[in-house]
Amino acid sequence: MNRALASMRRILAIVRKEGKHLLRDRLTIGMIAGIPVMQLLLFGYAINTDVRHLTAAVADQSHTQLARDLAEAAEATQIIDIGHWVGTPQELKQLLDKGEIEVGLYFPPDLERRAQDPGRPLGQLLADGADPVVLGAIRPLTELRSPYHSDDGATDAFALRAFYNPERRSSVFVVPGLIGVILTMTMMLFTAVAIVRERERGNLELLITTPISTRELMVAKILPYIGIGLVQVTLILGVGVLLFNIPVRGSLIEVYVASLIFIAASLSLGLMISTSAGTQFQAMQMTMFVFLPSILLSGFMFPFDGMPRPAQWIGEVFPLTHFLRLIRGIVLRGANLGELMGEVYALLAFTVVMMALAVLRFRKRLD
Repeated sequence: MNRALASMRRILAIVRKEGKHLLRDRLTIGMIAGIPVMQLLLFGYAINTDVRHLTAAVADQSHTQLARDLAEAAEATQIIDIGHWVGTPQELKQLLDKGEIEVGLYFPPDLERRAQDPGRPLGQLLADGADPVVLGAIRPLTELRSPYHSDDGATDAFALRAFYNPERRSSVFVVPGLIGVILTMTMMLFTAVAIVRERERGNLELLITTPISTRELMVAKILPYIGIGLVQVTLILGVGVLLFNIPVRGSLIEVYVASLIFIAASLSLGLMISTSAGTQFQAMQMTMFVFLPSILLSGFMFPFDGMPRPAQWIGEVFPLTHFLRLIRGIVLRGANLGELMGEVYALLAFTVVMMALAVLRFRKRLD
């Protein structure tokens, strides 16, 4: 009995000690409360499988009131938001290639004559079919009716034409995105523990005594992992092509250039985390804290335009959001970097900001 009581006292003493350590560790306390709250908000509010407000454009060659009425009816469904009016279907295709729209409505010159014939579609519905979710969301638009069409026996208002993934295979859309997801996880995790590991091993003090500057140290920490990231890109892309028959419609050189820019952004974010964490465990916690919303708010799992506007604002902060637009644009749509420079500039700006903050925080922690 006495032995059992003594054992219980020892256990309680260790429990009290661990509890005090946890209470003193503000970062851990923040994670304990922050992670479940963040997951609740993301899954309960930001994630929306009922896709609405897809970006759309209209090419109206009929110049009729009927075309305007049909466009308004399509927008009234809240499935699309019309942001562009262009002159030709070729311009619609160019906007699709650049990723500026996801849906295009084309009304031909003989629209009113088509409206008299219930057996003919009124126009075409052009869609970015790379994501099967988008195709499913816009299908109700094909069922719009003109004032001349009855509900019985009438052909759908639009003939749906899906680009980039005519077979509607999910792997075609998912695999290019996995390049970004895997790079986000590995690059952030590698560098997030880099500075912390040096501090815990006592190597940081030795580095301080050398002539190397803070900026040089940060760059040196990043460079070895760039090669690792490019190897991962090659592996994922190679396996995707061989096993899943993923088309690579754009330039491979531009795929690697875009990946290199994204790797730099992910590594700089990892360094920023590394300068903010006190231990490797904290660095891993913070990495997961950033990784989860990156996956959910980037457009990897759910169409970006289908998320609420505040969720989109947060998603624009993460490098993965911009890289997914780059990699899917190049691989699936055959776009070039010149057409996607907005995403390139966003990644470069993010890299510069994160590297600057990492350098400043590193100096502050060692003064």
